[in-house]
Amino acid sequence: MVSTSRSRGRPPWPPRPVIRRSSGLRTMESALDRNGLGPVAGVDEAGRGACAGPLTVAACILGPKPYASLADLDDSKKLTERRREELFPKIKRLAVAWSVVFIEAEEIDRIGVHVANIEGMRRAVAGLGTTPGYVLTDGFRVPGLPAPSLPVIGGDATAACIAAASVLAKVSRDRVMVEMDGRFPGYGFAMHKGYSTKIHAAAMIELGPCVEHRMSYANVSAAAAGKTDVVASVLGRMDCEDRSAQ
Repeated sequence: MVSTSRSRGRPPWPPRPVIRRSSGLRTMESALDRNGLGPVAGVDEAGRGACAGPLTVAACILGPKPYASLADLDDSKKLTERRREELFPKIKRLAVAWSVVFIEAEEIDRIGVHVANIEGMRRAVAGLGTTPGYVLTDGFRVPGLPAPSLPVIGGDATAACIAAASVLAKVSRDRVMVEMDGRFPGYGFAMHKGYSTKIHAAAMIELGPCVEHRMSYANVSAAAAGKTDVVASVLGRMDCEDRSAQ
């Protein structure tokens, strides 16, 4: 006879969560909620790859049931700017709780972008008005959260709460970059949102970096030193074209 943990007098393993694929983007959240681990918060960032402007991190808790007005919620990068702007107020209105934090260029230079990203995720979750029972993060593990967490590869296209956070972060950051364009004309921030593009590189070479640039980034420090060949080399390695939709 095969021995089991129950037959040896040990408590049985808890039931394994059942994943219902028909739930779409709510699959992971629904499984966690059904097993008493809600409310579930999703966390995502915008601006990690930019060389100017803040790193913006958002956290969002959605209700346990899907909303028809958020039916086409998806990774913010897959949505048009117009659709993101339409979803932005709906997410804020329907969310159980949401939070957006900005980490400025100076702090990114001081502690590094990855550490800033992790710290931003901690701050965003801490800023939620409702304490989550579980946290889903996009891409990598985040220690120091107030609840159990799970990194989800491609989470903004997998979990609705992460997708909602990605829209909150992206729209919030884009608005900051448009405002920044008015304060620092000539760089094209409203168009490329601080990412490394040919137009942005040319502006840095002509004008030099401004206080909103991340001086720890190779292309920015090279532009500050007047090393135009290095700026072009860095841009080529990044294989970046002008991308206003980032």
